[in-house]
Amino acid sequence: MRKGLANASVLACGLVIGWLATEAPAAVSTAAITTSTTRVAAAMSSDVIVLEPDLERVALTSRDRLVRVADDSKWNAVPIVADDATGLFDQLVTSERAVRDPAVTGKQLAFMGHLQQLVYRHLIERPDLRDLVFAAIPQDLRGAADLNIAAGADLYLFGPGGARELPAWRIVSAPPMSALLADYSEAEAAFGVPWYYLAAVNLVETRMGRIRGDSYAGAQGPMQFMPKTWDMYGEGDINDTHDAILAAGRYLSAAGAPEKIEKAIWMYNHDNEYVDAVMKYAEVMRADPNAFRGYYGWQVYFVTTSGTFLLPVGWSKD
Repeated sequence: MRKGLANASVLACGLVIGWLATEAPAAVSTAAITTSTTRVAAAMSSDVIVLEPDLERVALTSRDRLVRVADDSKWNAVPIVADDATGLFDQLVTSERAVRDPAVTGKQLAFMGHLQQLVYRHLIERPDLRDLVFAAIPQDLRGAADLNIAAGADLYLFGPGGARELPAWRIVSAPPMSALLADYSEAEAAFGVPWYYLAAVNLVETRMGRIRGDSYAGAQGPMQFMPKTWDMYGEGDINDTHDAILAAGRYLSAAGAPEKIEKAIWMYNHDNEYVDAVMKYAEVMRADPNAFRGYYGWQVYFVTTSGTFLLPVGWSKD
């Protein structure tokens, strides 16, 4: 659809999905991992930085920074990722099991999705730790873990890098999970494009619609359409989630999906790493639809030459 769309959109976020913290939580035993509230709470930092209500930057390390609002409960805290193999293994398994557990909901689910996101990013940055962690991943999680780490690496290679300023975006709450799933299903029924491909595109492009703002090329909306392409395939409002998801289904179908889904995604964005990442995230959700619950919790990050920034809901450059 447009070359390099996500380079100035969520790919900058999709790649930079974590940061290195100077203080990691104490490693916890890898035995008897469960998704109880007590268990998942062990993944949190006990020393959460409390900020003023207005947005401000807080240096976490010499090269990584964080932008966020004040936390009002422990489940609103930004997860702190471990920096040792045992701790990372524990956090990865705990978060992967939590997002698949129907008993984990609300803020706890959001926290565990965010933790999952950050753990994979840290493992991309630390291959020495990754090898140790992946050697121990349980068989039932290994397929998803392999795909997630590979997709993240694809986007890491695809990212623009070198940005000097934060983007002119506004960050909003994602639509409810139920609403997104209904929109994906409607588009699948109408155009034959499996829902998990639409969800994967939505994840990579704008973190399920959290990003409001144009790409450097002028693409718009939660599925990032160029206005001319929208004129051909869109109906309604380019910034409306329902309308944009249906337009994406319409476009992908016209480009050959589902029979030639890989080609259709390449037409959506002419980059092999982008295509590979979307295909891998989609495969995780195809194999286990509950994996969508974790991706829904992934947040918006952006990398600049001065550090990595988390852009929370409510953030705006203006």
